Amino acid sequence: MRLLLTGADGFTGVHLSQAARQAGYAVFSLTAQLENRQELQACVNEVQPSHVIHLAAISHVTHDDNLAYYQTNLLGSLDLLEALSTLASPPQKVILASSANVYGNTEQSPILESQPPAPVNHYAMSKLAMELLARNFDARLPIVITRPFNYTGLGHGAHFVIPKIVDHFARKADVIELGNVDVYREYNDVRDISNLYLALLTHGQAGKTYNLASGRTHSLRQVIAQLESMTGHSIRIEVNPQFVRSNEIVRLCGSSQCVEQAIGKIAWRPLEETLQWMLRAKTE
Repeated sequence: MRLLLTGADGFTGVHLSQAARQAGYAVFSLTAQLENRQELQACVNEVQPSHVIHLAAISHVTHDDNLAYYQTNLLGSLDLLEALSTLASPPQKVILASSANVYGNTEQSPILESQPPAPVNHYAMSKLAMELLARNFDARLPIVITRPFNYTGLGHGAHFVIPKIVDHFARKADVIELGNVDVYREYNDVRDISNLYLALLTHGQAGKTYNLASGRTHSLRQVIAQLESMTGHSIRIEVNPQFVRSNEIVRLCGSSQCVEQAIGKIAWRPLEETLQWMLRAKTE
């Protein structure tokens, strides 16, 4: 089994590469730029993948160059799908990583895949556009679309909230600046998300969209309380008004019903295990 993985050196890609190799895949990282059609086609021709997971994207929602979202997330994905569709033996499965951000600020929770998308930023819009564009390849490629909800783990960027909190506890900081700490979100483990991608390579139905979601929510206040209990260190929370979003939804999570129908019941790691993993790496 030959897995072509785009974004293999990113946060998710590093963990997914390791899990895929353990599952018996030969993992090939995309070495070409998505925007370079000739290099992209040459790489696809050389690898001759039996499976593809497309993670590569501009994912930071505050990226300064709005056009870049569409050049990479939309047009880069188009070029990848075009290249894959030319293979004499097409892949058995192609997974495109979209995002739960496509749902926008809906008050429906847990969110089902049938919820109408309502993106509110260029990142989410570019991902939704990628989803719609991919349907043009349904007759040529067995495409599965995923919409991951929040997840974290070792190697997650420090500008994300959970790594930021863990870092403050590892340094035994006295104070931390946050926004609203009483909103509830999913904070799943990247290792579990990696396993879902691999399960969908086998069991995902072409043409379907799956939330990668647990339906479990935690507030940042609960996260901090867990870390205080684990470390014995207390920290003072200061609310920075710049971090507080207007009309923020109190509880937001996804339904796991569809993905569990495809792959079976998911044994999600408890948040405490994820936090311990991240904290241990900071303090050892």
